Amino acid sequence: MIEQTVQELTPLVGTRPACRALGASAATIYRRRRPPQPRPYRPRPAPARALSEREREAVLELLHSERFVDSSPAQVWATLLDEGRYLASERTMYRLLAARHGGVRERRDQLTHPAYQRPELLATRPNELWSWDISKLKGPAKWSCFHLYVILDVFSRYCVGWTVQPRESAQLAKALIGQAAEQQRIERDQLTVHADRGTAMRSKPVAFLLADLGVLKTHSRPYTSTDNPYSEAQFKTLKYRPEFPDRFDSIEHARSFCRSFFDWYNHAHRHSGIGLMTPAAVHHGRAQELHAERQRVLNSAYAATPERFVQRPPRPPELPTAAWINKPNTEEVAH
Repeated sequence: MIEQTVQELTPLVGTRPACRALGASAATIYRRRRPPQPRPYRPRPAPARALSEREREAVLELLHSERFVDSSPAQVWATLLDEGRYLASERTMYRLLAARHGGVRERRDQLTHPAYQRPELLATRPNELWSWDISKLKGPAKWSCFHLYVILDVFSRYCVGWTVQPRESAQLAKALIGQAAEQQRIERDQLTVHADRGTAMRSKPVAFLLADLGVLKTHSRPYTSTDNPYSEAQFKTLKYRPEFPDRFDSIEHARSFCRSFFDWYNHAHRHSGIGLMTPAAVHHGRAQELHAERQRVLNSAYAATPERFVQRPPRPPELPTAAWINKPNTEEVAH
C-alpha cells in the first residue's frame, strides 16, 4: 500500500520527498522498482601454485594406502618429512579428503551393527507377558554385592518369582523361571518372557528351558533401558524404600529384606499403573470386586454430601485393560 502511494506521489513531488512524507525507506522503493540481477556464475580459476590432478591423485592414493590408512593427515605429513619427502601441506591433505568424501571421515572399513527391531509387546491379562531382570545389591564390603533376580508379570505388576544369589548364573535363572512357570501353571504358547541382553538372559540353558515350556522369549535393544521399563521401575521402587539399607551385612540379610519387601509389594502396595490396586488383587482376579466396592463407598459419600463434589460424582481409578512395552504409534498402525 505504501509503495503504491509513493508511486502516485512520485510525479508530483519526487520519490525521496514522498518517502519522507510517508516514513518509507527510499532504498527499499528503489530496490523493488529495479530488483538486483543475479550475477552470472564464474568458476574460480585454479591458481598456478595449485596441485595438478596427477599430484592430487598421488596424495589421495598415499593417504588411502595400507601404510597410512590408520593415520591422520598430520601424522602422514610429519612421517613424510622425516623421510625427506614433501607432497603437500597438512591442510591440503585435509582439503583433498573433504572434497573426495564430502567430509573428513574414517578411511577404514567400520564394523556395522545389525539393526535391532524395537520390541512391541502387549499384555491384556495376567501370565501373558513376564519381564525379568537382575539387579545388584551392595554387600558388606566395597566391591562386594549380591544379585537379585526378579520376574514380574507386566499386566498385574505381580512378582511371580524372586531370589537373591551370590552370583549371576544361567542355571540359577533357569531354575527360577522354571519354578515360577510351574507355580503359575503356565501352558504352552501362553506366555512371552521379556528381558534385556545380559549374559544370563541370552544363555542357552534359559533359551532351551523356554523352548521346552513353549514360551516365547524377546530381548531389549542394546543399551535401551526403556525397552524393559517394568522391571526397571520395580527395582527403583525397591531401592527408594525408606528402609532400604546402604549395604547388606550378609546374603541372609538381603533375602530377609527382599522377603518383606515383596510381600508388601504384592499384597499391600497400591500401584498407580493398575488403578491403585495391589498387584495380587489384579493377578488373582479380585480387582473387579474391589473396584465395585470402592464405587459403592464413593456413592455413599456422594449421597451424604453431594455439594463437596463440584464437577461430577466421584469415581475410582479405572482398572487396567492392557499393558504395553513400546506401544506402537497410532499413525504407524493406521498406515
